Amino acid sequence: MLVRPYLSFEGRCEEALEFYKSAVGAEVIALLRFRDAPEPPPPGMVPPGSEDKILHSCFRIGATEVMATDGGCAGAATFSGVSLALSAPSEAEANRVFAALGEGGEIRMPLAPTFFSPAFGMLADRFGVAWMVVTEPEPQAGA
Repeated sequence: MLVRPYLSFEGRCEEALEFYKSAVGAEVIALLRFRDAPEPPPPGMVPPGSEDKILHSCFRIGATEVMATDGGCAGAATFSGVSLALSAPSEAEANRVFAALGEGGEIRMPLAPTFFSPAFGMLADRFGVAWMVVTEPEPQAGA
């Protein structure tokens, strides 16, 4: 089995995809717009004029695939109770992605050493998606 996050940006999905491409090197591997569907969405599902909004997309960050949509194009995405945990291969990369994801967002815990990581921090990006950035500790000699 495989579990993948599915994010609904309520009208800002394309903007989010572009942001993640530049911030964390995301690669968009699938993208369907509402106009691409064989049948129009049911009445009331999306507002008129949403044909170019994203019905479904999938993007890859490292080895992880995340799916995303514009959902009902309601304009107010809410991401509550879930965080995406990004494991950076080095402290330098953790600093880079933390700064990039935090641009226009809210730093909830600055990136700093902890008892379990040389670099750990939490933020919400400009779309409200919560992220935890962590660097794995260096293996101890003899361990």
